[in-house]
Amino acid sequence: PGFVVGEDREAAEEVCRRLDGLPLAIELAAARLRMLSVRQIAERLDDRFRLLTAGARTVLPRQQTLRAVVDWSWDLLEGAERVVLRRLAVFTGGCDLAAAEAVCGGAEAGDVLDVLGALVDKSLVVASPGGAGMRYRLLETVAEYARERLVEAGERAGVERRHLTYYRELARCTDPELRGPGQVAAIARFETEYGNLRTALRRAVDARDEDEALVLVHSLLWYWQMRDLRTDALHWARAAAALGPDPFAPPAAPVVPLHEPCTAAPPPLSEEQRWEARRGVRLVELINMSHDTGRWTTPEGVRRLREMTAAHDPGLPQSCRLPGAFAFFALLLIGEADRLVDVLDVTVDACRRYGYDWDLANVLQLRANLLANRGDRAAQAIDDADESLEVFVRFGDAWGAAEALSSRAEARERLLLFEEAAEDFTAAIGHAERIGAQAQVLLLRARYAGTLVEAGRPDEGEAILREILADDHGLGHEPRAGARMFLGVALGRAGRTDEAREHLHALLGEFDSDTLALFQGFTLGVLGWLDVLDGRYASALALATEAYESSLGPLSMMIGPQMPAMHLIVAAWALAGLGGPEARTGAVLLGARDGLLPPGHLPPPTEREQWERATELGRSVLGDAEFEAARAEGGGLSFEEAAALLGRAADAIRERAES
Repeated sequence: PGFVVGEDREAAEEVCRRLDGLPLAIELAAARLRMLSVRQIAERLDDRFRLLTAGARTVLPRQQTLRAVVDWSWDLLEGAERVVLRRLAVFTGGCDLAAAEAVCGGAEAGDVLDVLGALVDKSLVVASPGGAGMRYRLLETVAEYARERLVEAGERAGVERRHLTYYRELARCTDPELRGPGQVAAIARFETEYGNLRTALRRAVDARDEDEALVLVHSLLWYWQMRDLRTDALHWARAAAALGPDPFAPPAAPVVPLHEPCTAAPPPLSEEQRWEARRGVRLVELINMSHDTGRWTTPEGVRRLREMTAAHDPGLPQSCRLPGAFAFFALLLIGEADRLVDVLDVTVDACRRYGYDWDLANVLQLRANLLANRGDRAAQAIDDADESLEVFVRFGDAWGAAEALSSRAEARERLLLFEEAAEDFTAAIGHAERIGAQAQVLLLRARYAGTLVEAGRPDEGEAILREILADDHGLGHEPRAGARMFLGVALGRAGRTDEAREHLHALLGEFDSDTLALFQGFTLGVLGWLDVLDGRYASALALATEAYESSLGPLSMMIGPQMPAMHLIVAAWALAGLGGPEARTGAVLLGARDGLLPPGHLPPPTEREQWERATELGRSVLGDAEFEAARAEGGGLSFEEAAALLGRAADAIRERAES
């Protein structure tokens, strides 16, 4: 009496849902409102049979507790029906007929199909049509009861092992289909059974069954990558890694050529496969830690990365396949650009030698993505992307085709071929949409919109970016981050600097948890540019100085080698605007900028406009002769020398402002 649903509607809905809408169960829960809030009831439903024991005294004894009602239904079942019902409790999210027969079958279970039909008729099992046929699930209340009966029968360990075996095999056999014409069906199968697959992983880890956990992680790693399930990938890779010794700790186990992956056959693994699988799960962990790159800049982190790269031979067959090919990321984090390119070159040659066509396409796409950021290697990136695309299309791999097209688009952007890049992004979006890869679609759309802005179609680009930011499906942080960055640039070019700052400050607030430091430096640089546009030169200088320092990290230099020079433009612009003796330093930094650009760099329109504005203001403050003399002084400065010069100028201006 007196309870109003609106007081905690969410909790009330949770109670009704978790009690499966059963009238008696809801009535018993309502009786508990004399003692507990609806939120407290919801929190205690894991122990529902003890919680829901007090119904109205006028009803039959069997209806006075929830347990009594389910006991009564259980007592009416035949022996085979009881066997199948209790065994169904090991599933998460239901199962199809094949899984039910494999996990619940046996002499005592009779014909599982007929038994399932009887249980459906008695409303103890719910049958629902799905894309691949009927699925069967227990109501939550029945499932909890069935789990108790499974334990009482002494069957829990054995049935859970059958569940683990079935879903390990489902994952192991479905994984290869993610790379071909059966891709859409394979993704759907993984999505439908994902609850059971996670349960199988948990049981393997809880049982400390290393081989089972390793095979499951390796079978799921590409699905995680395609669906951007980084949190799950990181969690389960770490859990599997914790079950065995560290394969990279000195003295590391010898690495021998393995032509078959650890998922080629069911466990147990051979000793060599086990060591390779241990290395593999740690590479899965590494590739999914992009939000925590700061960990790898410490001496301990760098040492760890070097241990990984020391154990990696790019010419081995397992280095061509996933997750072995992920070892490139360790070199990326260390910042050894030349060695990374050499490793990718050797891996490409090895893929050709072994006849690993899909893996060749994957590594070519990775190399194209890396070289796309270098003006002098962009043409090679396009060639790599072309070959990668041809192979992926031949295989029927839409996800791979989208990635190859994206890499080619980035290379074309670097060559200022914006319309061609936009066409590539459009085609990539089409491939990603066909397989329902929504996170990939959103990220590609953000890149496409950014290209439109540079191509002179800012209104179209802005509209797309706003659509992405309005999407609230929680499809990953990266698309939203990209959209905010590109929108900030578009708004800045349009003179709407206040709104641009709002988006970029919101983005900075998200960096701590989920984004590469590289993008933080880029964002600070854009904020500095917005400030010089508004004549806020002192704050612009501080932001540009911080952005420049951030851009000198090894990972930043690998991915965005042009960024330090771009930040120097904004710093020089700010110094010219502030005037005084540091205005000359700004001209020196513009001269340094020219020598610090990566080979073959072609400035896009936004960067070119910044350079022209900074140069024009510097000339107006210093005069042509002094400006040219100072600019000539900057030629040949190193990154470190430019950083020291910029730091001294920023300190001098700050000290004057404080005095």
